[in-house]
Amino acid sequence: MKLNPHLNFNGQCAAAFKFYEQHLGAKPLFSLTYKDSPMAGQFPAECSDQIMHATIEIGGVLVMGADSPPGYYTQPNGFCVSLSVDDVAEAERVFNVLAENGTVNMPLQQTFWALRFGMATDQFGIPWMVNCSDPAVAS
Repeated sequence: MKLNPHLNFNGQCAAAFKFYEQHLGAKPLFSLTYKDSPMAGQFPAECSDQIMHATIEIGGVLVMGADSPPGYYTQPNGFCVSLSVDDVAEAERVFNVLAENGTVNMPLQQTFWALRFGMATDQFGIPWMVNCSDPAVAS
């Protein structure tokens, strides 16, 4: 069994996954638009160029995503995608990239468990936690 996050977007899946590719080192694996699917005729024309299903790989983990059909999108709530990084400089870089044009929910800072920890919602509405563990503390 594997656990893979699936992120829902409001028409920005392609842009978000490209952003994650450029800034998080995500590797694109698969992408299918609504118009290229066998179900193309069952969806409104305005979503034809949007993503029905896409998969990227970040740090060895598969992350799936899609643009919700019109009327089905709900803003993410009750979860965060957690990124664990090995050094403070990388934690700061990743956090700043994710927070740019987004919202900082908790500034990146030293905590009792981490050299750096912060929470931000990116410009695409996805909530993230960035954690750089303190080697002196069990993670």
